[in-house]
Amino acid sequence: MASPENTSGKSLIPSFLYSTSRTMNLEQNNHSSDINRNFMIPAPKESKVEMFSPAYYKACAVGGMLSCGLTHMSVTPLDIVKCNMQIDPTKYKSITSGFGILLKEQGIKGFFRGWAPTLVGYSAQGACKMGFYEYFKKYYSDIAGPEYATKYKTLIYLAGSASAEFIADIALCPFEAVKVRVQTQPGFARGLSDGLPKFIKAQGVSGLFSKLKRVPNNISYRLYKGIVPLWGRQIPCKPTFNTMMKFATFENIVEAIYKHAIPTPKNECSNTLQLGVSFAGGYVAGVFCAIVSHPADNLVSFLNNAQGATVGDAVKKLGLMGLCTRGLPLRIFMIGTLTGAQWGIYDAFKVSVGLPTTGGGSTPAPAH
Repeated sequence: MASPENTSGKSLIPSFLYSTSRTMNLEQNNHSSDINRNFMIPAPKESKVEMFSPAYYKACAVGGMLSCGLTHMSVTPLDIVKCNMQIDPTKYKSITSGFGILLKEQGIKGFFRGWAPTLVGYSAQGACKMGFYEYFKKYYSDIAGPEYATKYKTLIYLAGSASAEFIADIALCPFEAVKVRVQTQPGFARGLSDGLPKFIKAQGVSGLFSKLKRVPNNISYRLYKGIVPLWGRQIPCKPTFNTMMKFATFENIVEAIYKHAIPTPKNECSNTLQLGVSFAGGYVAGVFCAIVSHPADNLVSFLNNAQGATVGDAVKKLGLMGLCTRGLPLRIFMIGTLTGAQWGIYDAFKVSVGLPTTGGGSTPAPAH
């Protein structure tokens, strides 16, 4: 289904996922038309970035860096209260009291503690997450071929996002460990510049990365306490995992909005409307994402704060119900808003460089 003019091998565009206006106008058989009608995103004519070229992936990485880094930094106060509710539920009993205690004990500065590792860490994660997601989505679609990529598109989204998150969380993990320690242990460090060296001095470089580590007074071994829960939060071994909720759910929601709620084909919608759809789809996906990944998020906060602690210790102290519900309402609001804003910013950046927004196949206008 690729354009017959791309004989040089330079174009990497899989026409069943993305298509230029020239490709859309080519005569195709009925079977191909059905595929394109449901699974095609037209690239803007003014785009100077070749789809799926190195420049395209760089643009996606920059968009991901901006979307994730800025949004996570902006909700630092909410994140601090959430982490403290997870670490010390007897002291931080509710969202309201949590803000009050934080203000009383640490002042206004306390609400922004850990903003630097948050910005740097989630910028690195966002660049890897979005850039590699686009790469793996194309890669797995090419392996599947046009017909199966359309038929099993949710699995393509799932595989692509899971692969990307695996890499992205390695980039995030060191900064996440420092962030949690700074936010939940006043006096540990002011931020990233002094917190990172102090963390390394206390636990070594291996404490920031995935390495086998002996548990004191125990003959067993366990993996680094941060990266495994992070992978568990992002890529659990169950069908309804966080990555599917955040990426595949987003893509399917956006597709459903264009198919059922908006009578105009996507390529005829204004950029403002398309970005509004991106935000709405991201917000709904974020709500599901928060609910599914919350237990592992509690584990990340607990294990990073309690040196030598195990998953069993977390379950014993917080309880199964506590792991699933402690700080959940705040996280639903935070992750829903974050995810909606992230997709909005990400797609806004893509539009600014002449690329199409994410998701929502273009349906040709009916003949008159």
